Amino acid sequence: MKAKVPPATPELRVGFGYDIHRLISGRKLILGGVHIPHPTGLLGHSDADVLLHAICDALLGAAALGDIGTHFPDSDKRYKNISSITLLQRVGALLRKNDFEITNIDSTVILEAPKINPLVPRMKRLLARALGIRATRISIKATTNEGVGPLGSEEACAAFAVAALTSRSRA
Repeated sequence: MKAKVPPATPELRVGFGYDIHRLISGRKLILGGVHIPHPTGLLGHSDADVLLHAICDALLGAAALGDIGTHFPDSDKRYKNISSITLLQRVGALLRKNDFEITNIDSTVILEAPKINPLVPRMKRLLARALGIRATRISIKATTNEGVGPLGSEEACAAFAVAALTSRSRA
């Protein structure tokens, strides 16, 4: 006689992501998939979008699927100057393949200038489209570092993200 296995109940998973890149002249400033006119941009192998990189790491961490560097290493020429929206789409596909649903994403960008709050609704729409979720599941906030350290002296930009997923699998 086989034991009855109860149906899987949704399992909540939480992941955290962080990224930081130097600001340099000669590069575009891309945040949340949006090109922002500014005299400096983020240095990195891809488009260096710290916001999307932090979100990718939060999503991958919640699913226990590694990190952005594991899936898209900077040693791989395929990812040179790639749009981080493309990377986010691939992370979303990987989550769906592994039976995860995004509950919500909460993120914060730390940048002295320029002010990004007017661009947040556009960023949320781009991220929602890339992940196939409602924009109401995404929070993007911005703050400064009050002139303190490399972030405060406009040498760098950083982002933090937390993501919650649900899963019906028994993995």
